[in-house]
Amino acid sequence: MSLFYEVRTYGCQMNVHDSERIAGLLESAGYAKAEGQEADLVVFNTCAVRENADNKLYGNLGMMLARKEKDPNFQIAVGGCLAQKDQNTILKKAPWVDVVFGTHNMGSLPTLLERARHNNEAQIEILESLEVFPSTLPSKRESAYAGWVSISVGCNNTCTFCIVPSLRGKEKDRRPGEILGEIQALVDDGAVEVTLLGQNVNTYGVEFGDRGAFAKLLRACGEIEGLERVRFTSPHPAAFTEDVIEAMAETHNVMPQLHMPLQSGSDSILKAMRRSYRAEKYLGILDRVRELIPNAAITTDIIVGFPGETEEDFEATMEVVRKSRFASAFTFQYSKRPGTPAAEMEGQVSQEVVQERYERLLELVNAIAWEENQKLTGSDVEVLVATGEGKKDSQTNRMTGRARDNRLVHFEIPEGAETPRPGDVVNVTVSRAAPYFLVADSVAGSKYELRRTAGGDAWDRSQLESCGAPELGGSKVTLGLPIRTKREL
Repeated sequence: MSLFYEVRTYGCQMNVHDSERIAGLLESAGYAKAEGQEADLVVFNTCAVRENADNKLYGNLGMMLARKEKDPNFQIAVGGCLAQKDQNTILKKAPWVDVVFGTHNMGSLPTLLERARHNNEAQIEILESLEVFPSTLPSKRESAYAGWVSISVGCNNTCTFCIVPSLRGKEKDRRPGEILGEIQALVDDGAVEVTLLGQNVNTYGVEFGDRGAFAKLLRACGEIEGLERVRFTSPHPAAFTEDVIEAMAETHNVMPQLHMPLQSGSDSILKAMRRSYRAEKYLGILDRVRELIPNAAITTDIIVGFPGETEEDFEATMEVVRKSRFASAFTFQYSKRPGTPAAEMEGQVSQEVVQERYERLLELVNAIAWEENQKLTGSDVEVLVATGEGKKDSQTNRMTGRARDNRLVHFEIPEGAETPRPGDVVNVTVSRAAPYFLVADSVAGSKYELRRTAGGDAWDRSQLESCGAPELGGSKVTLGLPIRTKREL
């Protein structure tokens, strides 16, 4: 009889990918995913970057205590960045936790759970360096038609606001053959889209001495038959080179999309952040990308209220935003992260000032995003039909997907037309735009062309839930927004 598990994920795409590995490990060990039934095991895959991450974890662990007291065989495991950072603190604050494991030894989880069960005592194992590269572990993918592929882990930068290098370690690169082999296996299993992951993907190759390795990897992805879409996140502006831009432009399945964190448009703040580029270099990269890929959608991350930020510094950020014309932006309010140099810096900005600047930035980002989306009205876009982006629209026959440039598209299926499956591709005509998404209504003269893909076949085989789109009748749409109303760092 199987034990049922649940994985709760917090944080970035790397954590999402790690959770797929955790799920794969557990299923290989005989567990089954809890689908409506009560879980025998709950795994928290934590993040240490978000403000109050520890409070949220301990609050959730507190809610587990009653279940643990009722059923001593119920197990709780905590992994991820917060586990790597806090280590023994977790068991001191929540002694009912069974297993604590770090970012470097996910593969030990099934053994640690069994040991905790057998010995009837908590197990903690935190390694200070990578034990096994995560992508060598089994995976339970959330999507049948898309997959994450780690090309590196860790980071060699020393940004003063970031705790990730101390938790993930120095950059470790996989060999190209291993990466391409994993991508091929995903395609063979029905995936039509992959996203290459790394803390700084464009420094890939530094460990084995090939500075051109990332551009070569992108071009190699273009040779994989059946792989329709390749994305990557996140590059660092300081290491963004011409060969990568050319590879993006010349490789047919590398999507016209670039997410490149800005963080600040002020050179003095970038220096204080230890971001080894300046606003002029950043804008120059965008100019070159748009020269070679005119339809590229560029997105970014921005921090408001970093220590020492003056009104002049903030206005410099606003000016870079105006020039950059971002399709969307993840905007963060700075907050202290214990263990980072920025937390000890002088000139901490008051919350009132941070909030006021944040609201001004958000207004500008949203206005530009809407203007950029409106330019696409009347154009035809290719949409990869998605799941998990929203709920079924009860008023219209709509589904949801992502355009090649990663914009969210809600499209209407014409009466009598075939219904696509997640993983299929449709070509539709944009009828109107909003700041956060595009709409393709079925109106006179609009296009609706469906192409079945291996991704749709894989979806059918996976027997996962069907998807839909959120209701669009009012002004409030809160699902799948690429621009957040509030996120904090």
